[in-house]
Amino acid sequence: MLLITTPQQRERPTADRDAAIPTPAAVVFERVSLAFDQHVILRDVSFSVPKGTMRILLGASGAGKSVLLKLILGLLRPDSGRIFVHGHRIDDMRERDLLQMRADIGMLFQDNALFDSLTVAENVGYRLYEATDTPPRAVRARIEEVLAFIGLGDCIDRMPATLSGGQRRRVAIARAMAAKPSLLLFDDPTTGLDPIIATTVDDEIVKLRDLQHVTSFVVTHQIRDAYYIATHQAVSENGPVRIAPAETAALARAEFMVLHEGRIRFDGSATDLLASRDPYLQDFLFRTLPPW
Repeated sequence: MLLITTPQQRERPTADRDAAIPTPAAVVFERVSLAFDQHVILRDVSFSVPKGTMRILLGASGAGKSVLLKLILGLLRPDSGRIFVHGHRIDDMRERDLLQMRADIGMLFQDNALFDSLTVAENVGYRLYEATDTPPRAVRARIEEVLAFIGLGDCIDRMPATLSGGQRRRVAIARAMAAKPSLLLFDDPTTGLDPIIATTVDDEIVKLRDLQHVTSFVVTHQIRDAYYIATHQAVSENGPVRIAPAETAALARAEFMVLHEGRIRFDGSATDLLASRDPYLQDFLFRTLPPW
């Protein structure tokens, strides 16, 4: 991989674990490998996610998609290779520094991980209340802002048990974005939702990318939702936000990767993915190819 550095970057020691990587990327994997005993999860994986864009990771169940998210969060360390997040090397970072790094990352878990005993407002503002010195009035204002953004402003004082599955997923998205992270990680965001409800969640992910300019890493095996997210854009023109088919320029904001047998089998656009003649990709996509 060709790296172009500035004079200031060349002056910093290459051994410095916190040296900024010389590319405008939010996440970079350089030849990362990981195995659990004899079971190889990743083999020499390399990719980068430019700031403000979206990377959608597809793969069969058990392929290692969620493991990759844990590596980005520093919850796992690779056997070899280097990982950079926001320009800082994290694969050998101290836990104290990892905690600081994670403060700029929002995570949406598969099961939402909402606190059943807390209201929607308390769930959304949990990190701001517990981990920052933000005044309560400012926290409440931020909670109202993010819930309005995802269309759940009238649910602010309800309990999670009174919400539908799609509403709970959107509350989890609001909680992930409440602290204004520059990187959002989504672990199977539409799993267990019917297609209509799943589309409302997809729309929120698109809005975060296009209107909030948040870098997003979406892990899923729901190909229909992945394709929808990649080929639609959020448009705000002096009125309500609407979701529309993406124009050509907007398509570049989202690209796909397919993980198979520990390697990145594909890395490219939605159009290229659907046009691929790779036998594995054709078999993987066969039952979910458009039109839907």
